[in-house]
Amino acid sequence: MAVSVIVVVIGFLDIHTLPTTITTTAFAEAVIFAAEKVSMKLTALAGGVGAAKLLSGLVKVFPPENLTIISNTGDDFRWMGLYISPDLDTVLYTLAGIANPAAGWGVRDDTFNALEVLAKLGCETWFHLGDRDLATHLFRTYRMECGETHTAITLDLCRQNGVSARLLPMTDSYVPTLMHTNEGTLGFQDYFVRRHCSPQVRGVSYQGIDASRPAPGVIDAIRLADAIVLCPSNPYISIGPILAVPGIRTALHETRAQVLAVTPIVAGEALKGPAAVMMRQLGEEASAAGVARRYKDFLDIFVIDRQDDELQGRIESLGMKVRIEQTVMDSMEDRTALARRLVEMLS
Repeated sequence: MAVSVIVVVIGFLDIHTLPTTITTTAFAEAVIFAAEKVSMKLTALAGGVGAAKLLSGLVKVFPPENLTIISNTGDDFRWMGLYISPDLDTVLYTLAGIANPAAGWGVRDDTFNALEVLAKLGCETWFHLGDRDLATHLFRTYRMECGETHTAITLDLCRQNGVSARLLPMTDSYVPTLMHTNEGTLGFQDYFVRRHCSPQVRGVSYQGIDASRPAPGVIDAIRLADAIVLCPSNPYISIGPILAVPGIRTALHETRAQVLAVTPIVAGEALKGPAAVMMRQLGEEASAAGVARRYKDFLDIFVIDRQDDELQGRIESLGMKVRIEQTVMDSMEDRTALARRLVEMLS
């Protein structure tokens, strides 16, 4: 009986993490770590490409069926009558193994025939939707018009695409992010995609957020988790909308879980997207310390990059632990290595 139990546990071990010669003690520790992963419930707050990178590594070192992902939907918008959910779909496609590796969003090897015809018909095509990507939005919009919720549709999309992790929108309400700029108020996709982040940001708000409520399962995923990870995502337009949904920040205060965040800023710059530029335009410090300050009321651990080790003391003075790792994820090996270290920190 003991042997059969060990065999089951070993199934969750990543053999690449085991040394060529392993002692009895080291083997036992590896088995214990694997057993902890099996029973541990992990919840991630996610938005965009940086989050998708980390999550793609996480599902390789952690049982995906024990992972709940709460996705930002503040960047959702309507285009040509379709309901588009960019951050959520980026995570969905990445975990399904079909994301465009060059862009990080959209579908690999997609074609753009529909978009080309729309352009010939005189339609604006600044938002690039491939044909296979378009099918997702047609499916989602049709189901919404039939009265189904964003949550139910998302869970079905996960099943259809073979994603074992539970992916949830932060809310079933439509709460678009608005960018208040020197050129007026713009919808997020207008600012981000059409205008390439060129207007100067004066403020960020989330339309209708006060009347929204967390999607079914979101609060329980936070309160009942053993550990929570804030992915390396923009604090204003990716994590910010999630925290603004009434009840979510309170649940982060009340959870028994350790709450860990990974910095999206390294050496004063965002690895992808406008986070650092936005922080400077809004008068905040564009650094890992600036990000940590936004989460200090509920965060237990903040993970910074090795390039920012001099910030450790300042961030620890905010009342959280600091861990220093390589957070730049240029390869799948980088993603899995960081994910493995995070699971070790939280186990």
